[in-house]
Amino acid sequence: MKVHVLLTKEEINAERLRENGKVAVVLDVLLATTTIISALNEGAKEVIPVMDENEAFSLSQSLKHENFILAGERDARPIEHFHYPSPTMLSPLVLGKSLILSTTNGTIALKKAESAEFVYISSLLNNKRTAQQLLDCHQESTIVIICSGNAGEVSLEDVYGAGHLIHSLLDLSQKSLNMSDAAKMAYYLFLGNPYKASELLSSSSVGKLFERHGLFDDLQLAATANTVSVLAVMKNGTALLEEEHASQSEIRKVRDI
Repeated sequence: MKVHVLLTKEEINAERLRENGKVAVVLDVLLATTTIISALNEGAKEVIPVMDENEAFSLSQSLKHENFILAGERDARPIEHFHYPSPTMLSPLVLGKSLILSTTNGTIALKKAESAEFVYISSLLNNKRTAQQLLDCHQESTIVIICSGNAGEVSLEDVYGAGHLIHSLLDLSQKSLNMSDAAKMAYYLFLGNPYKASELLSSSSVGKLFERHGLFDDLQLAATANTVSVLAVMKNGTALLEEEHASQSEIRKVRDI
């Protein structure tokens, strides 16, 4: 298995992702992918990442049902008429609903990664489950771990999350990986701080911003490793539980008979 890490979403090259069946894993530890994994774990029907609030409003108008929630931020500031995309705040609201999500970095990274053959959503919460899926289904593929970053800058927490995912791959497989230098850098960052997720996230630029805004519960949640067995995959622009995706595929097969 080849593993490469992109340090920011701006490094995404759609044509190169499309080549040879590459598998993308998108991380935005603070906070979009943590929010998505938490929402799906709390029973959200789906999470639909969008580029901006205009796309979110347009999509909400086109839905044939009203059972949805708009959540988003721009440069860490709330968007008017949107819920703030805090996983702890959204947790009691998402059961059975579609979550339309717009963020400065993570949702844009997910949209830009769509040219890969498979796109998974991961976080510290579910990296172990994601790693198991990669080992079970994509042993012969090139895995591209995409750190969303922050407005073109590298985010410490995303690189740490990428290192944690690589550590999970190594721990589960007990085999070596063909890692790029960027992947090795992420792995060694994690290896030097395996039990310091909370401290590291709080010390990051985005983490300090969260602390200034009083988002301590979200920081604590985002730093919690392997507590959720959710496997999330992008399908037709929507984040779904892999189990739900599989069942929908089976339904389509039955309809085609």
